[in-house]
Amino acid sequence: MNALETTLSREDVVRLCERVEGAQKEARAITRLTEEYPAMNMDDGYAVQNALRARFLQQGHKLVGWKAGLTSKAKMQQMGVDVPSIGFLTDRMAVPENGVIALSELVHPRVECEIAFMTSQELSGPHCTAEQVLAATAYVIPAIEIIDSRFKKFSFDLQSVIADNGSSARFVAGGRPRYASELDLRTLGVVMEKNGTIVEMGAGAAVMNHPAEAVAMLVNILHKLGETLAAGSFVMSGGITAAVAVEPGDSVIARFQNMGSVSVSFSE
Repeated sequence: MNALETTLSREDVVRLCERVEGAQKEARAITRLTEEYPAMNMDDGYAVQNALRARFLQQGHKLVGWKAGLTSKAKMQQMGVDVPSIGFLTDRMAVPENGVIALSELVHPRVECEIAFMTSQELSGPHCTAEQVLAATAYVIPAIEIIDSRFKKFSFDLQSVIADNGSSARFVAGGRPRYASELDLRTLGVVMEKNGTIVEMGAGAAVMNHPAEAVAMLVNILHKLGETLAAGSFVMSGGITAAVAVEPGDSVIARFQNMGSVSVSFSE
């Protein structure tokens, strides 16, 4: 294991963890963490995220999986960053297919279509490959992620977004689970509709040329955190399209080629 190379003190990590947790629970925007800690690096961001995860688990959340973030060129350009990141997923972030999400609980809600992987074997770094990911995948399933940056004006840097758990907020899985071996995940097409109008289209290759590459990247980052990806993990491989903002009354459907569709709607 590679230890994190952090600049923050333990007290700083706890303080920032509490700040991020408050912003998430109270749905309020905060300033970028780097404004107060300009020397903060990515490892510091993961130290804060790890503290947040430990706190949530102490509060009774169950870790169900992980997400890769900022894995497509569209998302990197949209957010002005140059490397992907990861975040954790708990049972309390899950929303049933066709469920309703109250936007009063979120700050800057946006939706994106993702291919999710359900693992059947443990995966570990530091040299995990896409081939190993596919061999350890029970099935893939359509998903919509609802991201929510807690930073003012939806403006952030990589260190802050990692500390904010990769903007994780809610996720919905649906459609038809499929064996990955039955599909070409690179060319698999996805269409996102908002209120019946197509707003985004893309293919799996938008995510690091193959969604399994994003999962392998995630496993290798986990190794640096001293973790492995457990069997039975639900892993979202990253947004295929740019993220789309939503408002109360909106309904979103993501249609996946040969995998059915997944939908969610939004209230006040």
